[in-house]
Amino acid sequence: MPTKAPVVLAILAAVLFGIATPASKWLLVDLTPFQLAGLLYLGAALAVAPSALRQGNLAQVLRSDRKTRMRLLGAVVFGGMLGPLALLFGLQLAQATSVSLWLNLELAATAALGAFVFRDHLSRRGWLGIAAALLASSLLAWGSETAGFAPGALILLSCLCWGLDNHLTALIDGISPSQSTFCKGAVAGTVNLAIGATLAPISVEGADIILAALLLGALSYGASIVLYIRSAQAIGATRAQVLFASAPFFGVAVSVAALGESVSMLHAVAAALFIVGAVLLLIEGHTHEHTHEAMTHEHAHRHDDDHHHTHVHPGLPAWVRHTHRHDHIPSSHGHPHWPDLHHRHRHKESVE
Repeated sequence: MPTKAPVVLAILAAVLFGIATPASKWLLVDLTPFQLAGLLYLGAALAVAPSALRQGNLAQVLRSDRKTRMRLLGAVVFGGMLGPLALLFGLQLAQATSVSLWLNLELAATAALGAFVFRDHLSRRGWLGIAAALLASSLLAWGSETAGFAPGALILLSCLCWGLDNHLTALIDGISPSQSTFCKGAVAGTVNLAIGATLAPISVEGADIILAALLLGALSYGASIVLYIRSAQAIGATRAQVLFASAPFFGVAVSVAALGESVSMLHAVAAALFIVGAVLLLIEGHTHEHTHEAMTHEHAHRHDDDHHHTHVHPGLPAWVRHTHRHDHIPSSHGHPHWPDLHHRHRHKESVE
């Protein structure tokens, strides 16, 4: 893949995800939050279905170990059902510009949950990033000219749900991202749509709205994920995440251009604080001597510039990403790292 291509893919993924907020604001005129949440995630499932089916029999999900099934269930409930519902109920009460900026809280929520629940390390720099994001959110919720407390609390709840989803999905072993996205979209989308149709039947005359919602889900929650994963595989998750963090600002731009919403000085200040917070969180990472226990698992990996996958595949270039079950022998070493499948150790003291 050419050098510029993965950068373009990450930015395109951010654009597609960013437009979901203003487009959802428009769709909420004709659909309830339950109905729209269901259609969006069913659209995402349809978008990733070809990739998920190519990567193996989805029945293997049911045959996976109990931990994997429970993590996938948690991702479905929190990431596919509760997260989008909280977002859409909040979006009914606030401008899409404010909601777009509030979605920056997902990065802070993911980091905070990692530190408190999932054995991630967070340095002083990371905590400052979370504080900046929370301050920006408080500005948006304060005063009569801004969105207000209730929608802000709902968006924070949605970001906490998606932060939990991020951690649970990262820990799922033996199921590809496309397969987990398909399961999440198909199950959560069906449940939310069924509830929405029961509470307020969808008019047959609204077929164009239904198709629009499915298309938005396919693009913003399906294709966007695929593009992001392809970019991260080429340039690394950290660089891809930095580029993808621009998504809320594309949402603000579309909200102003398409919905005619206004941007106040508080919006500008909050945006600046969110940027500072995101940068502090994204440059998080540290180096120290750590020990890996022996383990056997299955996930996508490659062998170039990698400290943990040293097994050899004759004839396979080191840069090719592939998936298979493999063993890790016990080892101790030091290198810069982020929390991932191979770094879930505890930290007895703060290390930078």
